Parts: sequence; structure tokens; C-alpha cells
Amino acid sequence: MAATDRRAANRGSAAGNSGRPRSEEAHQAILDATLELLIEVGFSALTVEGVASRAGVGKATIYRRWTSKLPLVVEAFGHLPGFDEVDTGTLEIDLKETLKGYLQVFHSTSLGAVFPSLVGERAHNPELSKMLEPVTANRREPFVRIFERARERGEIADDVDVNLAADLVVGPISVALFFRGRAPSPKMAGPIVDLALSGILPRD
Repeated sequence: MAATDRRAANRGSAAGNSGRPRSEEAHQAILDATLELLIEVGFSALTVEGVASRAGVGKATIYRRWTSKLPLVVEAFGHLPGFDEVDTGTLEIDLKETLKGYLQVFHSTSLGAVFPSLVGERAHNPELSKMLEPVTANRREPFVRIFERARERGEIADDVDVNLAADLVVGPISVALFFRGRAPSPKMAGPIVDLALSGILPRD
């Protein structure tokens, strides 16, 4: 269900009580409204007042949960889809299927609009960058685990830096966003992984 439709349903289910969403419904409505406004106006122009108005709640309801718009934005971003880890027992397939699935989600949900906005903001907002770091690092973890399993199976050498290897796979997404203004299409998952593995797998 789209964010707007979900929020409307939330409002309707609570209308018989106070006319405003109940606690859990209000929480979700606020996160949905935050994502919508990130897409529409960007991080800099987003305000708590705007989120409250869009979500149909009072500002006090937001401030009881988040001290400012920074933690609110970070939590909303954290609820967007991440990498759905694949484990087939084969490094190449795991990498390609995981990356392909993510790119499909990137292009079919609000992630594709929200992610570039926040990445651009990080460059001149140290506080936001610090708060986003654990979220973005956690999103990258599925690839680290894929390489760790491959190392245990002997597919890659023991001395391979699995964190750097993960960066080689997901890095092209950021590069494409920065230089081309859009993420790679899902069909590019295979070539991206092939190029990364050419420098990671043992050579005869």
C-alpha cells in the first residue's frame, strides 16, 4: 500500500475515537509523511511543522518521539527496504541476486528518491552524516556476510578484506548516482558483480 493510502487508512480507523491516529498509527503516519516530504521538498526544507500537518498530528506528538527532525529523518530512512540477503551457497549467485533485488526495490519504491537526497545532504551536515552512518553500514552488512561465507567455503582467499570487497560491489550505485543522477538498472547487477569478482577471486 502506498504511503498516502496507508496514512489515510490509519486516519479512518482512528476517527471514531479522538479524530487523530492512535499511538502506533500516528508513529507510522509520521514516518510516511516524513518520506513524502523528503521526496517533495528535500531535507533542508523539511520541517517538523510540515510533517505534523501532513501526518495529521500535533507537533507535540512528534517531539515526544524525536527530539528534532534529524532522528526522525534517520528513522524514516531506516524503515525503507534494504538488501534482501540471498544465500545459495555460491558467491557469484548470492552477490548477483542480492544486488539485483536491491536495485529493483531502489527503482520501484521511494528509496530511489530519498537516498540521493540524504547522500547529498551528508556532505555538509556532519550531524546527519554521523547519525546515518550506522544505518548505512547496517545496510551494507549482507554483502559482508556473503563474502565471509565465501571465505569459509574457500571461494576467496583468507586475506581478502571482506569490507572492501563489499564496497566494490555496492560502490557503483553511489558512483552512478553522483555522476549520472540515477542508480544502475537491475540488469546491471551481473556486470557489476563480474567486474568486482575479477579483482577478488584467486587467479590461476
